Amino acid sequence: MAGIERIRNVAMRVRREADAGNQVLVVVSAMAGETDRLVQLCREAAALSDAREYDVVVASGEQVTAGLLAMTLQNMGVQARSFMGWQLVRASGIHGNARVDAVENALLDEALSAGTVAVIPGFQGVSDDGRLATLGRGGSDTSAVAIAAGVKADRCDIYTDVDGVYTTDPRIVPRARKLDAITFEEMLELAGVGAKVLQPRSVGLAMREKMPLRVLSAFEDRPGTRVVEQLSGADMERNAIAGIAADRNEARITLTGIADRPGTVAAVMSPLAQAGIAVDMIVHAATGGAQASDLTFTVPRASLDQAQSAIEKLRSEIGYAELLTDDKVAKVSIVGVGIRSNPQLAAMMFETLAERNINLLAVTASEIKVSALVAEDQLELAVRVLHTVFGLDSPAKSDGAAK
Repeated sequence: MAGIERIRNVAMRVRREADAGNQVLVVVSAMAGETDRLVQLCREAAALSDAREYDVVVASGEQVTAGLLAMTLQNMGVQARSFMGWQLVRASGIHGNARVDAVENALLDEALSAGTVAVIPGFQGVSDDGRLATLGRGGSDTSAVAIAAGVKADRCDIYTDVDGVYTTDPRIVPRARKLDAITFEEMLELAGVGAKVLQPRSVGLAMREKMPLRVLSAFEDRPGTRVVEQLSGADMERNAIAGIAADRNEARITLTGIADRPGTVAAVMSPLAQAGIAVDMIVHAATGGAQASDLTFTVPRASLDQAQSAIEKLRSEIGYAELLTDDKVAKVSIVGVGIRSNPQLAAMMFETLAERNINLLAVTASEIKVSALVAEDQLELAVRVLHTVFGLDSPAKSDGAAK
């Protein structure tokens, strides 16, 4: 939605679906760069702005594109009208990062029954006190899934600047392959550890609602990637590892010499949770004669200063020798449903990284994911060698071992 020409392209796709006899709802994002511009205006107006007024400003970008798309469709002879997010989506929680509670679909059902294409601004809803609330960056994906589930749509198509979900970032590994299908679990893990194709919350919502997704290109008519509950048929023969994710949005905090007693970790994590700071990888290790321990964890890089400040304010209560920080780290992850049944995959990951002298600063794992924290300047090498060793390179482009 970068301009009027792009909006016309979207309108042509919508008209094609409507002409095929489908009932269509369209959830739109703001024009490219518009949300960043609005955020900057808020910062210039007030460094510490009222979050409710911030939402009013930044939500306006989606409202503009909703109106423009509805106009364009009408000009093409398609019966269409725009709605506002606050008319349809009930939200709660923190302004700027609210969560969807419910979708009021009576207006949408009425429009669809009349053959009208409904155009809806994503990223926004209304709070219990009647104030506009936004859903966080990338929230239009969440809006689309929530509304699709609310009207019991057959599927939800997400159009992005890529033509599907790849085994890794093609900018790092040109031999990355596009996946025909991926499970909700795998997509959720990939999105959560750095893949930028879909917002993690939207995937989690689709998984709960069992809403089939398709990830498609907004610019080309090409087959995309299906996000499904379970793989079936030919998809079941896919590699045990679905993809390799890279995440540069990491910063490491280490507290040395903290007391090795119950409640110490809680004393550190509680103020971070109260500040809304997400903590990812956690390593707690006793040192010496087990009288003291070290605690290492990661936070989003943008939250590092805030996290450091929150901990330093409670230094006397927590009790630690030093607080060390490092924002030159990154996370590499292998993701796949095959991990839960094959522990050798994690061993293969660690052996491969060791062979390339890539040091592991922290490790976490789940049933379908293993993540390692590494130095940021070694991230791309880690992604390339793991992509090759797990057999994910495209056969058509493979040229041997990763360089």
